[in-house]
Amino acid sequence: MSKILIVEDETIIRNALRKLLERNQYEVSEAPSVKEATSKFQLKEFDLIVSDLRLPGAPGTDLIKLAGDTPVLIMTSYASLRSAVDSMRMGAVDYIAKPFDHDEMVNAVKRVIGKAKAANKAAVGTIAASTAIAGMIGASDVMQDLYNRIHKVAPTNATVLIHGETGTGKELVARALHEESNRNNHLMISVNCAAIPDTLIESELFGYEKGAFTGAATNREGLVAAADGGTLFLDEIGELPLEAQARLLRVLQEGEVRPLGSVESRKVDVRLVAATHRDLRKLSKEGKFREDLYFRINVVQLELPPLRERERDIINIAESLLQRYCAQFGKAQLKLSSGAMDAIMSYNWPGNVRELENAMQRAVILCEDSNEIGEHLLSIDTDYQDLDDNTGSSVFEPARLANRSPGGAPAASEDLSLEDYFQRFVLEHQDSMSETELARKLGVSRKCLWERRQRLGIPRTKSTAALSSVK
Repeated sequence: MSKILIVEDETIIRNALRKLLERNQYEVSEAPSVKEATSKFQLKEFDLIVSDLRLPGAPGTDLIKLAGDTPVLIMTSYASLRSAVDSMRMGAVDYIAKPFDHDEMVNAVKRVIGKAKAANKAAVGTIAASTAIAGMIGASDVMQDLYNRIHKVAPTNATVLIHGETGTGKELVARALHEESNRNNHLMISVNCAAIPDTLIESELFGYEKGAFTGAATNREGLVAAADGGTLFLDEIGELPLEAQARLLRVLQEGEVRPLGSVESRKVDVRLVAATHRDLRKLSKEGKFREDLYFRINVVQLELPPLRERERDIINIAESLLQRYCAQFGKAQLKLSSGAMDAIMSYNWPGNVRELENAMQRAVILCEDSNEIGEHLLSIDTDYQDLDDNTGSSVFEPARLANRSPGGAPAASEDLSLEDYFQRFVLEHQDSMSETELARKLGVSRKCLWERRQRLGIPRTKSTAALSSVK
């Protein structure tokens, strides 16, 4: 059993985190400050230290040197890019913002401890090229081929374009490329290009000088510069505005970045890993994506197969997720019924692994007085659809959603499907609401709203984009 030390001065947060980790089979110790942690415990005896950044006395980052080879995960309620980047530059293995999502915390802990254990194994023996990637499950031929390609390209500095449907694990592949490269002692900066408004994306990526525009009161380093020496992961790069594409092209060609409002450029050494679910070649022919940038980033392309093409892996993934959620929710180990297995194998899984995660989490929560997950608990009939692909929130039948009027949205006719209702509501209100308001009324995240726009072919209108930038 892995041993974890929590260093947190707020008793409520410390107790909640301890209980969460203990439910996931970790042995947990705790301390309210760096001083007490070092006086009570031998830090090197732990597999991981989870510490708040702001503590009474010494900051949590002091533990990084004191802990030696023990990895330190920093929590910060200030959740700013600067504090996170500074912590990782000082040697923190990762950071997480408070208030943290339970799944996010558990996944981060598993990833860090798993990486440390893998590093220890690598010290005594070599790992075969066919070894699976951390966080990814699959022994099918197509996945074995993907693993091998990742292992081959990761040690190089080649730009990589990852293509795959939503929910197939593109960020997991990007992280594997970074972790297996010679840049893994530097930062991997992840940016979802679809989640940042067009008016802000350039300043976020490239930074700006004081006075560059209204509201630029100080100099700010961009995310490209923050990734210097490491890896920059641009998720959904197909959503990057053309102006930002031109600046990114200069970064790749010249190895330098010029902040907005500056007359001087700065040299940067950044490896780019980009991901998209869209056909960039088609977009470039339509003038919606720079052709020169497409050829520049398409050095090595990794194709992630959709779940429906991985029949050998689906049940293995489902059973692994079942074990995870049983541990997370403190339930006895459950198993899949034969009917549930048949349903899982026959379903098309348009949301891929993310949708399967939601289905298994939902089934574990709803299962009562049984040691078996039945088909009805999965709720994966084609008449059903997840309300929010990212949060794992409950599933509603179309008629029930019609009566529910989420977040104050007008009720729909009972004979409308959920997709029809979503499409009608967006089309009727997008000229008068920002993306944030639309998402809130529908009860989904901005990212989920964007993904559904893509799937249903509902483009953002200019007036909607303008409203979003004002908000």
